[in-house]
Amino acid sequence: AAGMFLRLLSDIQWRAANPKWRGVATPRRGTSTTAEPHPVSLPAQAQVVICGGGITGTSVAYHLAKMGWKDIVLLEQGRLAAGTTRFCAGIVSTARPVSIELKMAHYSNKLYQQLEQETGVPTGYTKTGSISLAQTQDRLISLRRIASSLNVMGIPCEIITPKQAVQLHPLINIHDLVGAMYVPEDALVTSANVSLALATAASRNGVQIHERTSVSHVTVQKGRVTGVETDRGRIQCQYFVNCAGQWAYELGHSGEEPVHIPLHACEHFYLLTHPLTEPLSSSLPTVVDPDGRIYIRNWQGGILSGGFEKNPKPLFTEGRNQLEIQNLQEDWDHFGPLLSAILRRMPGLEALQIMQLVNCPESFTPDMRCIMGESPTARGYFVLAGMNSAGISYGGGAGKYLAEWMVNGYPSENVWPLDLKRFGILQSSRTFLRHRVMEVMPLMCDLKVPRWDFQTGRQLRTSPLYDRLDAQGARWMEKHGFERVKYFVPPGKDLLDLGHSKTFYKPDWFDIVGAEVKCCKEAVCVIDMSSFTKFEISSTGDQALESLQYLFSNDLDVPVGHVVHTGMLNEKGGYENDCSIARLSKRSFFMISPTDQQVHCWAWLKNRLPDDSNLTVEDVTWKYTALNLIGPRAVDVLSELSYAPMTAEHFPSLFCKEMSVGYANGIRVMSITHTGEPGFVLYIPIEYALHVYNEVMNMGQKYGIRNAGYYALRSLRIEKFFAFWGQDLDAFTTPMECGREFQVKLEKGMEFLGQEALLEQKQNGVYKRFTMFILEDHDTDMDLWPWWGEPIFRNGRYVGKTTSSAYSYTLERHVCLGFVHNFDEKTGEELVVTTDFINQGEYEIDIAGQRFQAKAKLYPFSSLFTQRRRKDEVELTGYQRE
Repeated sequence: AAGMFLRLLSDIQWRAANPKWRGVATPRRGTSTTAEPHPVSLPAQAQVVICGGGITGTSVAYHLAKMGWKDIVLLEQGRLAAGTTRFCAGIVSTARPVSIELKMAHYSNKLYQQLEQETGVPTGYTKTGSISLAQTQDRLISLRRIASSLNVMGIPCEIITPKQAVQLHPLINIHDLVGAMYVPEDALVTSANVSLALATAASRNGVQIHERTSVSHVTVQKGRVTGVETDRGRIQCQYFVNCAGQWAYELGHSGEEPVHIPLHACEHFYLLTHPLTEPLSSSLPTVVDPDGRIYIRNWQGGILSGGFEKNPKPLFTEGRNQLEIQNLQEDWDHFGPLLSAILRRMPGLEALQIMQLVNCPESFTPDMRCIMGESPTARGYFVLAGMNSAGISYGGGAGKYLAEWMVNGYPSENVWPLDLKRFGILQSSRTFLRHRVMEVMPLMCDLKVPRWDFQTGRQLRTSPLYDRLDAQGARWMEKHGFERVKYFVPPGKDLLDLGHSKTFYKPDWFDIVGAEVKCCKEAVCVIDMSSFTKFEISSTGDQALESLQYLFSNDLDVPVGHVVHTGMLNEKGGYENDCSIARLSKRSFFMISPTDQQVHCWAWLKNRLPDDSNLTVEDVTWKYTALNLIGPRAVDVLSELSYAPMTAEHFPSLFCKEMSVGYANGIRVMSITHTGEPGFVLYIPIEYALHVYNEVMNMGQKYGIRNAGYYALRSLRIEKFFAFWGQDLDAFTTPMECGREFQVKLEKGMEFLGQEALLEQKQNGVYKRFTMFILEDHDTDMDLWPWWGEPIFRNGRYVGKTTSSAYSYTLERHVCLGFVHNFDEKTGEELVVTTDFINQGEYEIDIAGQRFQAKAKLYPFSSLFTQRRRKDEVELTGYQRE
């Protein structure tokens, strides 16, 4: 009743502030969800149709209109803000561990702060601040890491003692706390009113809004959106935006060309109370107790408090739909553990009179990050959904980034962690989603140490060698649904401890990975790298070469059998992909890309290659098992197995040749290892995979061969200063900024995508520079480890963040990679970063608030590449300088 009253009140206020609205559609009140008379008919066409009148849909409409797009129609199947948005707790929190989410929340906070003044619609914005509590030292470390990120972004934040916490909020019981994080600028809003305010501003800017209008499906022709079918007729459009919240999955699947949007709803509970005898102040900070799995905010003199239980209740798995989300059933037994945690944290609430237990659906995604971006299968079909119970915090910023994406072709920040194309079809199974969200919802509060792994939805994509490797002690992680080996546990080790060790300090696998790295450097190791994305591009004439020359920055017109490292760049010169391409014949190419590039790269190629029946692109990821043989004795193992000379004279660096290995024919062997160490990658047709693996392992026994995993590979590539896409490289990073000029051929005789931007950078300089840092006063055994995302300080001033890091077993030091910027001391404006600027600074890396001295280098240690059996000279050109 209280929730409905608030909703009615806000609706009345909003409609009064927006008289233009009354002429559009004013439905009668009541619980009926039947269609009402519509005084205004739908337009026959529009540039953009947005489906969903919650916080995301109205935010997209608001920002598109702000950017000058006026021909926009927003459709809502029920009433504006009557879905999940209506039930939002209204907490705007910037304390987020993922950088892009932090930026979205920060922008949302600033937007909501001025929205009431802009629109005249009361949004209930109150700056209360928030206190995140830590019951353990590990939790405090995670809060310190977040605090470091907030501070360098200019967001006030401090780590406080339990006594300081109780001074800020007198009801907190601090007996079990070790510390807390205070963010004074976090806020509270009335979520429905924020959505209505955004709609008001959008409407005044020309956006047409129609309630009680259901979208049945989106029509797509020749891979492009052409229109939307509704229960009130068809609208032709160029762009469609799916902001349908928990119904986004069903809507995506409703058309002939399905758009896969992996999200699933769970029940989410919070309680509302009557005011205290002495009503709580509206300025009291919101309390978040992640170890207790709860949040508590003030609400009209009482409290609103909910949480994320360990045993969530998924719902609507069968795809049931409804116009407006009616209040689900109360379940006090289910809410019991959270209620106990609330009373433990604030015992003074025990006498409080409860008004209502609210049960509302929230949609969650497979990786706890929201979904935005353009569909890989339908151009013009955009998505913004799956807010993981943070819709009000992200709504403003997410709507801004998606609007930029639609208008400019790209957003103003790197949103790859949120891109729809990070998922494939495989994550859209309803069974997978139901099981995964039952894990995801508790994880919202669980302590996430570096390199934790999801436990549900596993063993979905596996190499043919999975069982063999598993039996030999492999410990697995998952990337894009593909199982990959982290490391191998030697016989006799305590498996349980290793599998369940969670720490921000030196991990239990330290010595295991060290032994694998040593073997890579002194003998030979085998790493199964089958998960890499693999495409074959071929043509009847020169179409393949001409097209790839335009799409890639390096020169691919090389002799048959040569392998080229190259970037697939966008118009701004940034990396959309970083790959290796082997020329198999005059008219066919074999392309190797990172695992999570499978959907993104396919869409990028499909949208930019000419529509020519003589040009074919095939995804052959599943056809080949990839074995990476790393180490100086790899040459001996392959020589004996193939009866062919494999020395540098016969098989030069960056070369590809089809060979026989053991009894198997048609093995593509490449002299490349992605680590800077000598060796080869074998691309094996899957039916031969087990045979070739067995032959390699048997022949390698006398050379000390052993299995290795991706942790060893990570250590090797980072100490060699090798950047990886998705970690170090992204769509906002150019080859000029990361020391990869040698992978660009500006004068290759034809224009390529991104060339103009690179020529400009070559002439004017770069505004950030990829740099290697060696920690100098860091104790590996006792100090916190760097992982990624740590702030970098130069001469005491913030200049950037790390993108990846690893312990170098060769240097016996931690190595961090990251980008250094040059911010003007007075204006904050970015200035050109020169070699002198890098070399003349004193650097520190901030790990959870503690700074460690670091030595900056623009090139790796040349000593790492000496005393080797064969060098990877071409792969390392431009790097071998101190």
